Amino acid sequence: MESPNRSRLTRRRSGYGSDDLDASDDGDEGDQPKTKKAKLAKAALAKAKAKAKAKQKKKKGDASGSDDDDEDEYNALPIKNSRRITDLDDPTARPPIGSLEECAECHKEFTMTRYTVAADPGPGWLCHACAKAAGIDPFKKVAPRKRKAPTEKRKVVSYEDVERIPTLSGICIKVITQHLEDVEALGDIGVVSMNEILRVIAKARSLTAENSQLFYNVKNTTLTIYDATNLKPDALCALASLNPNLESLRLDYCGLIEGTAVEHWSNSLPHLKRIELLGPFLVRVPAWIKFFESKGPQLTSFLVTQSPRFDITCIESLVTQCPNLTELRLKEIGLMADSFLPHIAKLSDLTYLDLSRPKESLGDQAVVDLLAAIGGKLTHLDLSHNAFLSDVFLEDGVLPYTPVLTTLILSGLDDLTDRGVSKFFKAYRKEPPLIHADLSRCHELASDALTGLLDHSGRDLVELNINSWKDTSNDTLMTIASKASRLVRVDISWCREADDFVVKSLLDGCSSLAYIKCYGCNHVTDACPKKRGVNIYGVESHVAS
Repeated sequence: MESPNRSRLTRRRSGYGSDDLDASDDGDEGDQPKTKKAKLAKAALAKAKAKAKAKQKKKKGDASGSDDDDEDEYNALPIKNSRRITDLDDPTARPPIGSLEECAECHKEFTMTRYTVAADPGPGWLCHACAKAAGIDPFKKVAPRKRKAPTEKRKVVSYEDVERIPTLSGICIKVITQHLEDVEALGDIGVVSMNEILRVIAKARSLTAENSQLFYNVKNTTLTIYDATNLKPDALCALASLNPNLESLRLDYCGLIEGTAVEHWSNSLPHLKRIELLGPFLVRVPAWIKFFESKGPQLTSFLVTQSPRFDITCIESLVTQCPNLTELRLKEIGLMADSFLPHIAKLSDLTYLDLSRPKESLGDQAVVDLLAAIGGKLTHLDLSHNAFLSDVFLEDGVLPYTPVLTTLILSGLDDLTDRGVSKFFKAYRKEPPLIHADLSRCHELASDALTGLLDHSGRDLVELNINSWKDTSNDTLMTIASKASRLVRVDISWCREADDFVVKSLLDGCSSLAYIKCYGCNHVTDACPKKRGVNIYGVESHVAS
């Protein structure tokens, strides 16, 4: 008969009634001292493992399926006791998520989660409250592993011809720009020096409403501000009032200009003939229309970049009120469309036209019709990044209708083909030849197009940009210097066949060369030849880090 003390001990240890379903008949064991609990637990675990092994062997070897009388499924240890016995074997083992554990600090029972942290010093685990009290954030993310620094990296080097001995005027300009706030008046320093000071100030964006008045004069007929970022509408109104005789005004980065300033210019600048603005985002349609009405036929140049509110109503007013325009730039105009072109076609005196980077590309036929109307006097044409333009507008528009063109900028026209451009230049018999040719980022163009361009305009070409003509052969690139010896600026970036010998041929054959751009030309190394007075940009060299 089983001792009642043992039954109570088992029930108190495990908490499961199933421990007493079958009692041992081995006789009374009596109460065991508490210090022997670990030994009893190990013995019970060993017994359970032995039974499990015997049962497995019996399943494999005995086909009759008879059971041993000594084995009973109800003698299996409870799950809770089984885990704790395992922990006694390996105290550092992490309990499964969802199990109940006792906090090593406050001794309260809590549920294990993936965020539970071990006690320090161990053994045991801490509940979330105790972990936070100990200054440990259980939810802290592990810092990402740092990548190993590469053993070799690409380095782009530019070789610039730096002026070794600065001029006296250069030193004076540097001192003035560094102490601009302390200058009371510039005096009669000349237009060239004043422009140079404005350029240096623009780099630091230090022109304000207060110091800008140093550059204002009632005698000014031309004023260029290269960075008007800090000039608010009131300051721009003051600009017109203090320079009433301006005939030409250029403002770059004039994002704060509003309709009030433009309307003020309508009355305060009675002699204005040329206006060039970069970034007049806030000027609305009524202000533009009032400005055009006030200037009338005397306005000959209207050059605007990035004016999202300039719509077809504005272009109608411009063409009607200012019919004597010779220069027109509507660059990055969000509302530009083919519907603008019939109105522009009425400006028969245009010599300069820039309709680049519209939000939606102009079409071939619309451009052909425009050139048929105004192309006879055009010397400058920029239709860059009109993605829908193809060889058609070259053959049907530029070829027959632009006999005096000297600057052709067609950057980013992906539909132009090497064969089509080559055919265009072979048939384009006109005088004078092109002086500035920019067909950069037209990825389909290659050797045939370059040969046609050089044969047509090479003898007078001053600036050439064939950036991203990746398939152009080395032999064709070598002919640039011999056919275009008057080049001053050349960009051969991302022409993969360009190498040190191409650079050498340009340096030797082009006596007026000022700079070469060769970004992305892996065969041009830091050992390429250099020449005094010529800047070389974008030379790639691989150096150990």
